[in-house]
Amino acid sequence: MKKLRVTVEGKAYEVLVELLDETGPAPAAPAVAPAPVAAPAALAPIAAPAASPAAPKPAAAGGAGDIPSPLAGKVVSIDVKVGQAVAEGAQVATVEAMKMNTYIYAPRAGTVAAVLVNPGDGVEEGAPLLRIA
Repeated sequence: MKKLRVTVEGKAYEVLVELLDETGPAPAAPAVAPAPVAAPAALAPIAAPAASPAAPKPAAAGGAGDIPSPLAGKVVSIDVKVGQAVAEGAQVATVEAMKMNTYIYAPRAGTVAAVLVNPGDGVEEGAPLLRIA
């Protein structure tokens, strides 16, 4: 058995894993039939290790009115033009990551002041895509 730490969605868990193809002495056969295995208890999350000061951080939004990318990926489309009025909740762009499209919506009503990326550009999480005035 090996004890491993697995991180899922930012939560770390400690698990025991049995390696079936390990070389070495075979375990002794049990003298009696094994008891039925009870359902595993829920694993409690353990504290994640503290981030080191040198760890990279997502790019921050450039300024007031900037619409940041919610994830790292590739810009598929920009659905508005500079000078266009947009309503709160209107789709303004599409970013693709891992073959899935994420639609970006205007967080408030306003006029598109600048388009900061082009379709095909790679963007980091938090990078500004558009600016609404």
